[in-house]
Amino acid sequence: MIGHRPPDRRQTQVCRTSKAPSPLRSAGALQIRLICFCLLFQPIAVIAQRRATITVDISHPTNRIVPSHALGAAIDGHEKGVNDLQLTQTNIQAMLSAGLKPLTYRLRTELAGDVWHWNPAGSWSDAQNRQGYWTSDAKLSDPISLSYGYSLPRRGNTIDQATNAGYSRIDDGDRDTFWKSNPYLDRRFTGEDNALHPQWIVIDFQRPVPINAIEILWGQPFAETFRIEYGNFDDVSDIALNTPGMWKDFPTGVFAGGVSRAPKFKGDKLRVSGNPIRVRWLRIVMTQSSGTSAEPANDVRDRVGFAVRELSAGVVDARGNFHDRMRHGTALPKQTIIYVSSTDPWHRDSDLHPDVEQAGLDRIYASGLTNNLPMLLPTGLLYDTPENAANEIRYLRARGYKFNRVELGEEPDGQYVTPEDFGALYLQWASAIHAVDPNVNVGGPSFQEISIDQEASKANRGNGEWMRRFLDYLKRHGRSSDFSFFSFEWYPFDEVCEATAPQLAQAPKLLDDAWKEMQHRGVPRNIPWIISEYGYSAFAARAEIDIEGALLNADIVGKFLTLGGDQAFLFGYTPAEILREVPCTAGNNMLFLMDEDGNITHRFATYFGARLLTQEWLAPGDEVHEIYPASADVRGVNGNELITAYAVHRPDGLWSVLLINKDSKRAFPLTLVIKSSDGSKKGFVGAADVYQYSPRQYALGGSGMRSYPIRADEPEHRLTNDASPVSLPPYSLTVMRGKLK
Repeated sequence: MIGHRPPDRRQTQVCRTSKAPSPLRSAGALQIRLICFCLLFQPIAVIAQRRATITVDISHPTNRIVPSHALGAAIDGHEKGVNDLQLTQTNIQAMLSAGLKPLTYRLRTELAGDVWHWNPAGSWSDAQNRQGYWTSDAKLSDPISLSYGYSLPRRGNTIDQATNAGYSRIDDGDRDTFWKSNPYLDRRFTGEDNALHPQWIVIDFQRPVPINAIEILWGQPFAETFRIEYGNFDDVSDIALNTPGMWKDFPTGVFAGGVSRAPKFKGDKLRVSGNPIRVRWLRIVMTQSSGTSAEPANDVRDRVGFAVRELSAGVVDARGNFHDRMRHGTALPKQTIIYVSSTDPWHRDSDLHPDVEQAGLDRIYASGLTNNLPMLLPTGLLYDTPENAANEIRYLRARGYKFNRVELGEEPDGQYVTPEDFGALYLQWASAIHAVDPNVNVGGPSFQEISIDQEASKANRGNGEWMRRFLDYLKRHGRSSDFSFFSFEWYPFDEVCEATAPQLAQAPKLLDDAWKEMQHRGVPRNIPWIISEYGYSAFAARAEIDIEGALLNADIVGKFLTLGGDQAFLFGYTPAEILREVPCTAGNNMLFLMDEDGNITHRFATYFGARLLTQEWLAPGDEVHEIYPASADVRGVNGNELITAYAVHRPDGLWSVLLINKDSKRAFPLTLVIKSSDGSKKGFVGAADVYQYSPRQYALGGSGMRSYPIRADEPEHRLTNDASPVSLPPYSLTVMRGKLK
């Protein structure tokens, strides 16, 4: 089964216990984690006995939310047959019992570099040969139960963000296949000079190698103007921004002047330097296209862009012999890693990707999982057509289904799309959708992360800079109003082999810093901010099914809503199985464990934590709650919060405080201080309700793939007053709720 969708930046990582790479074998991993934990927490033992003081400032709310809108869940694509196992009525009722109301539909096809046939019925641009550019049918017929992606025969990227089952056609060793750039980035569709949207190929040698010549076997259309550059930076994500100074021209790497002689199709060796230069990365930048096609074409999309059949790079020696430094094959590690600026969505009926399926849109709406609320809806973008997206909107409106926000594409940052190229596609899609429904809100870009890389930030890189340039592109075109909401995913921890307690302690600051960075880069605060997916990590980890997963999820929701967030969607809504993606750990972002027959066998801490938020911290329903700032005075050696607090004034008149103790060893006696606008201090009248969830209620047994809860009880509930003070257990969630004096 498919549970996670680790992006390629994470697929190549190893577990680490220090700054230097140190792959961990399963044996000994637990011992190393315990040693790390003890070393990190030894210095703060001196405050072990002191009381925790929580201060709530009720002078002014930071946010107003409606629970039935703010707290939601996400569903995604899965391996063949899994949707039928997951989406039984019994399982759906269990999912609904978590109390998460709105739903977002995630688009796995976009991450796999596939075209989404959201409706299996539709038409091809080349109908006779059942190939070309696909448009799903907007006419109403039988309800859609399942939908599929189609792989791209003109694919350029070696690595994708899903199962990584495809490969680049640029170095696959087959001269009959080819990569082609996205025609929708040509001036015929953008209305702009092609120099504003240069298309590129980046070769990742993974370590510096000597290069003085390349061989390009062009397809059609070919590049009449191009340049060959090199770079020696470290972070692959930088290629999405290509900042000044990042790339250097080879001494003789510029080719211009309308070259159109036939030998280029034989694969000319282009000498780019007299002496070999050691390069980590090589880039070919194409700006002027021949505008030709291999065969007569009535569709302009066949004649625009750039195509390359095969590419080699290496050294021509003193005898004139060429030594290729690239590997040519149809999968890793057989082929050298290639990244491209875009890929043509042209495909064939035979390119069906049958092993991964999306639940049909009709099926999801009929299941009850939307709770009769508007669903956050996706469309394909990077590997799709505006006509297909427009028909999706047309179809769903004809069905009468509820949606008011449409997310255009998914995770462009993980696919290294430049912000200007994404902006050009975004505006075409927005225009097509608004031609069908001018009132629907479009947004995105559903970043795979907005975490700050301090070095990247200083160098004017990172997703903050990506977002600034994207918004600037919309502004220059007078289309800022077409960006109606900002969405991103939040999986804060990549290093799942490291100790979890220090990670939990730093989690709120990570989100706070990322939020401020996005504001600084110009993301408007007068539009909704949405976490389209959240969880512990994009990697499967034991923490996700242990108590840490519940603590972190609650911390994410509390912090995000306090900052002013609009909606947060939990990933892992459907029952799933435990996965092992790195040697040191196994787990999954999920609420329920499912057996091979689709039966739910266990509920994890994340399920009970979600219910504590939706049923006790907040009042279930669609009435307005006010979020107020709250803080604790217990911090670790790095200043990170070991206890976090989130306060809400509910519509029933009760005040409710969510408290998270992220210290795995120590309990803290609690002092709650509530300050009003006049500076006076208040307290609860009479007995207050206290709900607590900790290792007393939940314990995970087993190990690795055989992990399972050996204790999974409901949160403890009791009444408390001055005579029965509250203490926060180690690794716990606590909700205190009552009326103020």
